[in-house]
Amino acid sequence: MAEELNIDRTAGKADKYQALLPQVEALIGDEPNRIANMANVAAALKQAFNFFWVGFYVVEGDSLVLGPFQGPVACTRIAKGKGVCGAAWATKKSLIVPDVEAFPGHIACSSESKSEIVVPGVGEDGKVHFVLDLDSDRLNDFDEVDQQYLEQMVNFIV
Repeated sequence: MAEELNIDRTAGKADKYQALLPQVEALIGDEPNRIANMANVAAALKQAFNFFWVGFYVVEGDSLVLGPFQGPVACTRIAKGKGVCGAAWATKKSLIVPDVEAFPGHIACSSESKSEIVVPGVGEDGKVHFVLDLDSDRLNDFDEVDQQYLEQMVNFIV
């Protein structure tokens, strides 16, 4: 596949994801390097949706460590259970946060972030290996549609 996405910018959210999924799968399907795949997924999501921040945090010991991302500079390390990313890691469940200011213990890497979704990458061993984190500069920007398709993308990488 050429390193180019074909996304109709006027399409609705679900239609964009439906167009993006097979392109991402083709882009990363034969690449065994997880970091390279994370980088391309982050870039594809940023290009298709223009989210404020899209990136990955990788489990390293007792922390999530910043991985490939698109957007402004970010927090480098997050402890398990801390913030939205750490909570998704601890619970092994995707978290949708309509208003980050209302999330107890939210870590404000950027004051421009208003809503967030985090999807953990759980391996066959049952452990979380990384989380996919998306931030929006708008309140209530993420929903179950995002969760459904982002979980599929994370499964391509796991």
